[in-house]
Amino acid sequence: MRLSVTNLAVLSALLTLGIVGCQQQPLEVAPAGASSAAYTAVGPIPGGGEPPLVRKNPYEGNEVAVVEGRRLFNWYNCSGCHGGHGGGGMGPSLRDPVWIYGGSPDHIFASISHGRSKGMPSWGSKIPDEQIWKLVSYIKTLRTPLEPDPPIVPAAEEVANNTINPPPPPTAK
Repeated sequence: MRLSVTNLAVLSALLTLGIVGCQQQPLEVAPAGASSAAYTAVGPIPGGGEPPLVRKNPYEGNEVAVVEGRRLFNWYNCSGCHGGHGGGGMGPSLRDPVWIYGGSPDHIFASISHGRSKGMPSWGSKIPDEQIWKLVSYIKTLRTPLEPDPPIVPAAEEVANNTINPPPPPTAK
């Protein structure tokens, strides 16, 4: 078998790399008796452990903050995804009683601040915390008598809703 100069050069290079590679220093190993690496939790730990810190909305029950939250809802174009009164659109309805990521004020704050994987962008670096809490205050009033500027239900829809779910008959006194 005849080897060309190029083949000999390639073979020589491969042999050199193999020999040099075998003489590498071993990876660093912790000295005997050293403590193990620190454990850092990456998310909620299922089961036991400490419950996550729950932050209270500083604007809870503040009617001025609710009205400001409504203004901010439109100002930041939340209505572009969630609808003008939070009824849904490209984004989910905020008027529903069931929430994928939790409907508590703290969960809503986290959804706005950190975003969610199904399309909710993270606004925490763009909107100050106090404004996020005002948005939360507004969102928590949806479907309640405290909601500022509730949607107007067309008369035909109201009649249809009453036909499907008629109001209870008046009770005799």
